[in-house]
Amino acid sequence: MLTLKIRNNPLHLKQSTHLAALQFEKDFIRQLLSQDIMQESVIYQDILQKGEQREAFKYTLRLVNRRFGEIDASIIERIRVLSKEELETLGEALFDFANLADLEAWLNK
Repeated sequence: MLTLKIRNNPLHLKQSTHLAALQFEKDFIRQLLSQDIMQESVIYQDILQKGEQREAFKYTLRLVNRRFGEIDASIIERIRVLSKEELETLGEALFDFANLADLEAWLNK
């Protein structure tokens, strides 16, 4: 059993799921867990990967729009589901595309 003291009131937690459901101030979490421990967490890694994929999508979409102008929503959705690595590859491949059909062919492979 984990016992935390919050504002001098003991809080007994029998399961870690209770801890996950609580919201704490950043400073309290930093005191409880070191940065190294948090960065090794699978949850932290998952959040980080999702953020990297989202940023890669936004950047690649800007490149595509700059190259071809506004594109159809169906193409945007096909780009949105690409992994971070695929988005990076697409960003490089854009330099070789002559037209929108080249982009669609790349997405079809």
